[in-house]
Amino acid sequence: MTVPTKAVSAVTHFDPLLPPEPDRTDGRRRRVGVEIEYAGLAPSETARLVRYIFGGTVRAQDEHSFRIEGTLYGAFTVELDMLAAHPEGPDGDRAEKPGPLEERLRAAVGDVGSLVMPYEISCPPVPVDEIAALDALVEGLRRHGAMGTEGRLFYAFGLHFNPELARPEADPIIDVMKAYLLLSPWLREDMGIDIARRVAPFVHRFPEEYAALVVDPAYRPDLEGFARDYVRLNPTRNRELDLFPLLACLVPDALDGCGRDPLVKTRPTWHWRLPDSRVGQPDWSIVPDWNRWVQVERLASDRWALNELGALWQDCRRERALADWPRVVGRWLAPG
Repeated sequence: MTVPTKAVSAVTHFDPLLPPEPDRTDGRRRRVGVEIEYAGLAPSETARLVRYIFGGTVRAQDEHSFRIEGTLYGAFTVELDMLAAHPEGPDGDRAEKPGPLEERLRAAVGDVGSLVMPYEISCPPVPVDEIAALDALVEGLRRHGAMGTEGRLFYAFGLHFNPELARPEADPIIDVMKAYLLLSPWLREDMGIDIARRVAPFVHRFPEEYAALVVDPAYRPDLEGFARDYVRLNPTRNRELDLFPLLACLVPDALDGCGRDPLVKTRPTWHWRLPDSRVGQPDWSIVPDWNRWVQVERLASDRWALNELGALWQDCRRERALADWPRVVGRWLAPG
């Protein structure tokens, strides 16, 4: 079997690419949420930076959590990525006002946690053709001393993308998952994932058993069957592409309780958490990693190439040659 002809090209610039389906079925432009983890800059200062760039009003929720409302795109949040430091629940709901002792304790927990845990900026969803606007925030963070994964040996900070679905239907969702599993080994090599994140539990690879099931060209379950297969073989949020938010939104009954984890934010989006956050690195941009995601969607839109690569992956598995798979994919993506 020959490698299928190239359907996408390698990322070589910082101009954002549009996915093959940039609009939803209702005609509205798709949006993408972005989360950036970092250290070295207090959340209050970060909140003021967001307000300076995008406008809006800063509201302090506690010492380690701020919300910037009324910006050009919607509400940003800046907070320590550590639930124990915040008196509010995961959805911002406060069951009851904490007492003075609890407030001081949570502030102390946050002070200690900020030494090893990242702060996180959650950006409101922006149209996919305006994602480069968020690089102004990256530049501001860097100028004010923020650090990403490059800052310390033990920093394992991520850049997360939450692309909105174009169509909440089984076939396009399965196609994207097939494409991601086929491109994932190449993505990891091409991105040069930091060693701290490779050994951390947050972005585990998908089990080979699951990849073998899904990339099979004959794999075409309904959405509920797809969800049950996913939960059975991936009973954890700690995957490089976390499907729990999406599946909890579309088929919650198929998740057998996994979707009721309070950390699962139900939404009709993919949750891609593989890329590193390198905000302290000169000239670092979020756009190349976004363009890598578009590579996945471009492959997903080409059913013939998807099936050919799926069959080739299975051949490599039978021959115990999957170690060569990134090179195979790299040759396919190479320009020319």
